[in-house]
Amino acid sequence: MNNSVWYHPGDGYLAWLQYRRAKDAEAGPYDAYHHIVAADQEDIVLRTAVNELAQGLEGITGNKASVSGIAGTTPNIIIGTFGTGAVIDDLFSAERSAAIRAEGYAIRTDSLTGNIAIGAAAPAGVLYGVFHLLRIMGTGGSVQDLNLLENPVNQLRMINQWDNMDGSVERGYAGSSIFYENNRVTSNLQRVQDYARLLASSGINAIAVNNVNVHRVESRLLTEFLPDVAELAAVFRAYSIKVFLSINYASTIEIGGLSTADPLDPEVREWWSAVTSQVYAAIPDFGGFLVKADSENRPGPFTYGRDHADGANMLAEALKPHGGIVIWRCFVYNCKQDWRDRTTDRARAAYDHFRPLDGRFMDNVILQIKNGPIDFQVREPVSPLLGAMPETNQIIEFQIAQEYTGQQRHVCYLVPQWKEILNFDTRLHGEGTTVKRIVDGSVHGNTYSGCAAVSNIGKDTNWTGHLLAQANLYGYGRLAWNPELSAEEIAGEWITLTFGTDGTLSRTLLSILMDSWEIYESYTAPLGVGFMVNPDHHYGPNVDGYEYSKWGTYHFADCHGIGVDRTRATGTGYTTQYERVNMEMYESVERCPDELLLFFHHVPYTHVLHSGKSVIQHIYDTHFEGAERAAGLLSAWMLMKGAVEQTAYGQVADRLAEQAEHAREWRDVINTYFFRKSGIADAHGRTIY
Repeated sequence: MNNSVWYHPGDGYLAWLQYRRAKDAEAGPYDAYHHIVAADQEDIVLRTAVNELAQGLEGITGNKASVSGIAGTTPNIIIGTFGTGAVIDDLFSAERSAAIRAEGYAIRTDSLTGNIAIGAAAPAGVLYGVFHLLRIMGTGGSVQDLNLLENPVNQLRMINQWDNMDGSVERGYAGSSIFYENNRVTSNLQRVQDYARLLASSGINAIAVNNVNVHRVESRLLTEFLPDVAELAAVFRAYSIKVFLSINYASTIEIGGLSTADPLDPEVREWWSAVTSQVYAAIPDFGGFLVKADSENRPGPFTYGRDHADGANMLAEALKPHGGIVIWRCFVYNCKQDWRDRTTDRARAAYDHFRPLDGRFMDNVILQIKNGPIDFQVREPVSPLLGAMPETNQIIEFQIAQEYTGQQRHVCYLVPQWKEILNFDTRLHGEGTTVKRIVDGSVHGNTYSGCAAVSNIGKDTNWTGHLLAQANLYGYGRLAWNPELSAEEIAGEWITLTFGTDGTLSRTLLSILMDSWEIYESYTAPLGVGFMVNPDHHYGPNVDGYEYSKWGTYHFADCHGIGVDRTRATGTGYTTQYERVNMEMYESVERCPDELLLFFHHVPYTHVLHSGKSVIQHIYDTHFEGAERAAGLLSAWMLMKGAVEQTAYGQVADRLAEQAEHAREWRDVINTYFFRKSGIADAHGRTIY
């Protein structure tokens, strides 16, 4: 496909798929490659691979690529699946071919002919291989001696859309939905296809196309709007992405005409079986259901005295004959707490609810566990539920949408945070039991494994509102494919593919991205305590915004100190949910990492951190420094004027200017609050109001 009819350089629409020709290159290093050999073009995914390769080569080389089933004048790019003919089989050894799994691929360059071959076990692997080759070319890499073999580390690499059929996007910061408008599925499938391209190019293979908070109109996606969902599925199918639906657990009542949603009721089970069969009749490769139940006022099995295993297994039973799966979210907690009651701890909830159910879920049920025990904060510990259920499939859930990290109005590159989480050693089976090994299934050998993330896209031309927020979408896909990639490597790829090869510009952008998480954390909530945001919309500082609310997100600041006591000795006992080594680390105020101190302990403002600073001085210093560094991001970007397209420059400059101003607001609100609360002056005598 070709967007050049209306695409404007710098508007961000093509994101990292710009396929730029090297500037000032009379004869580029890839110009000889303008013939594609693809013997089998019957499969829709293989046709997509051919089209993407042809489009990419035309952009990178300036030459229109030809396609045929036989090799022409060398060099050629030869693509295909093993076992479909000698044109691809003869180019790879049997040992090499056997090492490639379902979505994997091999790429090699023949030293004599210069031919580049991409071979895979399945069409999806060919498509991923094509995007890999284009990524090499797009970043200026050599193709002379390629000998690559890639298999995705994670089986499920999923995006969760939080789109509603009225066109809104819950926690969406980039415009309205690209999927829905006026309570209908969109007719603009071109934009959906362009999104599918972006996702597949970074390695995504599954998508839930509607919000996990499913209401009456969205419930009808299973029935009345099913033909429209089938059209969406057809678009994603061409890019080897399976479509899932978030479902309303009480659909039997909402749209089914029954009086109950009891998972053990025979009529309820029969209804789900019949509806699921209808879905698969319309969408034979449908992925399954994503479910938020008994959470934040959503219906679930608790209403009927049943547990999550009962609810999930009822749906799994309906999906099982069709090869479908249930993804059951573990974000379940009491959202009607009494702030006076310090014994109830929201952080404990997921583990307390689900750990006792290990071994009771059917093998096509997957538990989706948020990366932390609270709610996608800029800093919180790893959820102790990850790895704690060896007999149950589980995937980790991240949030690409920056709900608590600047809402795509502030730059906050999240890949370093995700890397830190994935590298965390749970110690559940001794040293080296990292989250990434639990997530990829290698620790427990689960049937299903992988990761999911809440999308950050909308109808804004540049997809993500803040152009630099595209790095999080790209970075999630790349990290889901291979968690061993470094945050710097992923950022470098995205920068070059999106902005080109200008060295000064690349270095500036890399510095902005790599510093951004630390900067954002420094001027917002300190030392792991979290929240301190305005209620409901979650943007901007409000230290006591949730302090007396029902949501269970407290900091307990008084005139003496701050923090939540989650220890076994004197607090809520949350620390006991971790394996002994980690439990003892978090239990000890002396050994607890500074960045999580207030998550686990209530301490005086005069408590001295490992850094040598008191808690109160750390709060003052980081908020002053954070605001200064945020202003520095804008200053650095302003030096790039003329080195980047004017539209892109202006959009990023506007966002960084807003961030600098907003960081000053965070600084002043937080510092003033704690100065007035503690009565302790800043050691450096800076202005605190």
